[in-house]
Amino acid sequence: PGCEIVGWVNGIGPPVLLLHGGPGMSDYLSDLAGELAPIATVARYQQRGLAPSVEEGDRTVEGHVVDAVAVLDALGWDRAWVIGHSWGGHLVMHLAVTHPERMLGMVVFDALGAVPDGGGEALGTNLMRNLTGAERSWVEAYYAREEAGGGTAEESLEALRVLWPHYFGDPTTATPMPKLRLDLEGHLMTWPSVMQHFEAGTLDTVLPGLRIPSLVTTCDTTQTPPSDTTTTAAPPHGGRRRIPPVTDHSPWITSPGPLCH
Repeated sequence: PGCEIVGWVNGIGPPVLLLHGGPGMSDYLSDLAGELAPIATVARYQQRGLAPSVEEGDRTVEGHVVDAVAVLDALGWDRAWVIGHSWGGHLVMHLAVTHPERMLGMVVFDALGAVPDGGGEALGTNLMRNLTGAERSWVEAYYAREEAGGGTAEESLEALRVLWPHYFGDPTTATPMPKLRLDLEGHLMTWPSVMQHFEAGTLDTVLPGLRIPSLVTTCDTTQTPPSDTTTTAAPPHGGRRRIPPVTDHSPWITSPGPLCH
């Protein structure tokens, strides 16, 4: 009410909603939407916190779920396949446990798992492992300052730029980080909410009982422990499976073409 969530639709076929990563990041899934467009009607939107969508409001997990449902309503889609990348994949799982009736199926793409803490601590450790001493010192000092409320969006993006190559199997050949914007206030609002849901067991107590088609993917060079993906993909009633790993955290960037197959 009183604001807008802005997005884009293209393609022909079954309805697919894409949820980008972050949290608090600008949308970067136009190439993936284009890759899927020959086989699906693909909608993607800028999550709350950054223009052209509303820049204020609730950016907790609950708020993001409400916005996703509002987008489905605005599109006139009673049900859709929902595909999420990274943080967006984690959001897909929350949408599934709260509104399974809106899901034709879900694809969780190289995201934090459903069990505490989803592999988040190991992810951070693994990303930092191969930094130089100077890089590690700067990133650690900055993240401490960010958590204390003294960070800036520009510095947070610079920290991500330092870590970016280490999301790829070979950091020396990693594609450049796309031009991104960051809603730092929203980023810092979403993460505590994610942690609260881990503590409450929101996902790992409900997901196993769902009866919707589901795919949980991980990349073969992921920095998140494979066990977290395997646990998340444990089949409830035969309805969920883990598909073979892809090559990188963002394979449509490094190897465009085969993902939709």
